[in-house]
Amino acid sequence: MGLVSTISIWILPCLIGFVLIYATFKRVSTYEEFVEGGKEGFSIAVSIIPYLVGMLVAITVFRASGALAFMIDSIKPFLTAIGVPSEIVPLALIRPISGTGALAMTTDLISTYGPDSFIGRLASTMQGSTDTTLYILTVYFGAVGIKRMGDALKVGLLADLVGIICAIIVVTLVFGS
Repeated sequence: MGLVSTISIWILPCLIGFVLIYATFKRVSTYEEFVEGGKEGFSIAVSIIPYLVGMLVAITVFRASGALAFMIDSIKPFLTAIGVPSEIVPLALIRPISGTGALAMTTDLISTYGPDSFIGRLASTMQGSTDTTLYILTVYFGAVGIKRMGDALKVGLLADLVGIICAIIVVTLVFGS
């Protein structure tokens, strides 16, 4: 077994052990704090349910209405001209909204085109180079009561756009189209 594998196996148990030993040294009742954290986590999970439901309904309506297909058909000539497969657009649009939805799309693209295809590699790279910006803003900002999130939304979506563009460039340079 290699050094990296050994470290990856032991890092988390050692970190947990260190925290427990340090807490004991500082005379913190770790079990009670753990239970209190669990209670707080449960209440937060319950409080974010309305935000999750709203987001999932919006995604479903967007796809079921045909708006997604219309948008892809509208920009397909431009994408073809710059060498970007239009099959990747739904993933690029859904990734900032839903990590699970994006993972399902990535899985579908890989099973359809293969993991070693340009589309499969691009989907995998996009999955790793972008984040679920709208999900983060909706759930986490909503859970703590932040109402004004305009700047965070702009920066997050800009970062997603840069991640998508970089994924396309890197996959094209490394693997060709």
